[in-house]
Order: sequence, then C-alpha cells, then structure tokens
Amino acid sequence: MQGRVEWVGGKNLVGMNSNGDRIEMNWDEGPSPMQITLQMVGACSVVDVVVGLKNRNFTKVWVELDSTRNEEPPRYFKSMNLEFHIVGDIPRKLAERVVAKAFEKYCSVSNSLRPDCKLTSSVIIHEENS
Repeated sequence: MQGRVEWVGGKNLVGMNSNGDRIEMNWDEGPSPMQITLQMVGACSVVDVVVGLKNRNFTKVWVELDSTRNEEPPRYFKSMNLEFHIVGDIPRKLAERVVAKAFEKYCSVSNSLRPDCKLTSSVIIHEENS
C-alpha cells in the first residue's frame, strides 16, 4: 500500500492513494486526521459487520462513534465506543458475535490503534418500517 499526503496551504492537506483517489483534510476545521481515523475505525468495522451478516435480512447498518483522547500531546485515542445500529430481522446474539469478531480479528484499522486504547461496543437492532 502506498500513498502521499501533501500540504496545500493554510491548514489544508490532500491525501492520495496509488489509484489517485483523494481525501481533503483541514487540521483545524476538519475533517482532521484524527477525525478521519475515528471514522475509519467505524467504516472498517461496518464493512466487517455487513460482510459477517452475509445473506441475512437487513437493509441498513451504521455506527455512532464516541471517543476520548489524551489531554496532552501526543493526543492519542484513549477510548472509543461504537454503537452499531442494524435495521432488519437479525438475531441480537449473531449481531453481537459479528461485531466482536470485527474487533478481535478483522478490522485492520482498530487493530492498528495503541494497545491501551479501550474499545467498547453495543448493538441496537431496529425493526423494518412496514
């Protein structure tokens, strides 16, 4: 995996991958690199949940994210709480097992965090609106 991050003036950065995809960042007004890191933990784990639920009957998955950071530099993540929402007919135990597996084994982003970052999660199942 290769990439490049370029300062483009002021507090603005542009990140590019080897395919030419770009993401714009602003370290003051956002999305900042740390905001993107938090969102990527969410994105990576949502992918794992969707894949883990395979052919189950669901229509929507999202995750609400909350985090705490160290007060002094370096301002690393001390904790992240992820609240997964799934719309559909999914057994709670299955959803909880899939979420747990995402963090134990599959989510590369969360597994790249400091080992002392406390990750917690919960699952909320929503019924389909008829």
